[in-house]
Amino acid sequence: MLQTLTIRNLALLEAVSLELGEGFSVVTGETGAGKSILLGALSLLAGERVDKTVIRQGADSCEVEAALWFAESKAIDGVLVDLDLPVCEEGVLLLKRSLSRTRAPKISVNGSMTTLGNLQRLGEAWIDFHGPSEPRRLLKPGCQLELLDLYAQTGAQGAAYLESYDAWRAVRAERTQLVQQDRLSPDQIEFMGTQLKRLDALELTEEAIEELERDFTRVRRAQELTELAQGLEAGLSGDEGLAPQLAPMLRSAQELAELDDAGHSLAERLQAVGIELADLAAEYAGLGGQFNFEPEEIELLHTRMNAWLEVKRRYGGDLIAVKDAREALRTQLDAQGDIEGALAKIEHRIAMAESKARTLATKLREDRTRAAKALSKVAATAIAELGFKKAEFRIQVTASDQLGPTGDSDMNFLFSPNVGEEALPLNRIASSGELARVMLALKTVLADLDAVPVLVFDEVDANVGGEIGRVVGAQMAGIGRSHQVVCVTHLPQVAAQGRAHFVVEKDQSKERVVVSIQSIHDDREMRIDELARMLGDRKAASARAHAEELLG
Repeated sequence: MLQTLTIRNLALLEAVSLELGEGFSVVTGETGAGKSILLGALSLLAGERVDKTVIRQGADSCEVEAALWFAESKAIDGVLVDLDLPVCEEGVLLLKRSLSRTRAPKISVNGSMTTLGNLQRLGEAWIDFHGPSEPRRLLKPGCQLELLDLYAQTGAQGAAYLESYDAWRAVRAERTQLVQQDRLSPDQIEFMGTQLKRLDALELTEEAIEELERDFTRVRRAQELTELAQGLEAGLSGDEGLAPQLAPMLRSAQELAELDDAGHSLAERLQAVGIELADLAAEYAGLGGQFNFEPEEIELLHTRMNAWLEVKRRYGGDLIAVKDAREALRTQLDAQGDIEGALAKIEHRIAMAESKARTLATKLREDRTRAAKALSKVAATAIAELGFKKAEFRIQVTASDQLGPTGDSDMNFLFSPNVGEEALPLNRIASSGELARVMLALKTVLADLDAVPVLVFDEVDANVGGEIGRVVGAQMAGIGRSHQVVCVTHLPQVAAQGRAHFVVEKDQSKERVVVSIQSIHDDREMRIDELARMLGDRKAASARAHAEELLG
């Protein structure tokens, strides 16, 4: 419930602080007096986007503050937690929004700075606006369905259906993407297959490529390598090599060791050198033998090396690029070869998803059909109270062949204001006054199901008058038993039934126009004066007597 509302420098209003109570509150005033300022302040706190022209001329900034109290704050606290904002203390929600001509705007919730988007999300949880255009919304099937679903309380079923509907659409989008995928011609497929075979024939690993390049170098320079290896072998173990020259030295070292013990270790080291020279000679001999290639082996190495050099040039110049190209070719060819199979699988998934969505849509439509019968009866009773004693109101739910975000239900609100006339869709027969009364009746019936605690009605009783005005006021007061209702009205029959009454006045007697808002519900004379003005003449005795009668 909105407890206090403070407004500073908004439009033509300099400053006001209002205390609001529970139930039904009315706002009245002359046409053009500035009643929209109060609604504008509430809109600001609900997160409406505005520009700096709303700041009162001559002021640097405007500011709106409000305190709301919730007997049970669990729901609003849940929204606050989702928005990473402080929860209510003792059920109190504090909102503040300011606009400056020269600085950035500021928004705070429970003392914590936040964004306009968060304020809008929070506004959806605590306030709901119904303006003069509200009755025209009844002509839209979407609005009709929204009202019926509220009465049927199909929130969970609707969410489950929407999830399945989105899943069905997602699978259909997969099929569209696959169908639109570029397909290769037979010649392209053959060419790419040949390229992939050539790549697969190569062992594309670092070790294999290094071995290939080493063996190719050996083949290309085999004679040179053989001659070098043989020369080294001869230099180590040939007749003129190191080994024969070392033999006399080994004998001298042995003799020295026999004469002096200190020579033993030196002789052993020299002997080890001889053994190492012999091993080196043997290994060079073996290495020289490896450079003797068979003609077939040489041809194979040339073929493999040429293939490697070609793919390296074609696909990027290094091993990683060649491997990536191979995988891309394989993926593209696999996709081409499996398109038909993939399409068959997707068609099966589409059928399964559509079947699930249609099953949930049918169940949702059946629930709506049952609710439509019940709502038709109670709404018809409420409409009759608004002056249509012999009217007929019926909600028609039919099945559609097409699935949509809300199911397969087609909606129509059928209405006949006069006895003996066929009930037809609202857009074919209803006048603005009739629409207004039908909407008011539905709002009255559905009020208890609306979880938003604050409802704002801006002249939704337009085109209604006379005795019906009192009924409208009674219905508004009825809504006020479960909600806090703020209603801007021109009807004294409605205004008289408000638990709280605020008057908006415009003073043009000074150099600058000034708008003021004051509460008059605690001053009976002031209230009679305002109701008499609304009846036509605040000074007329008859008008004042009628105002007294309206207050009861």
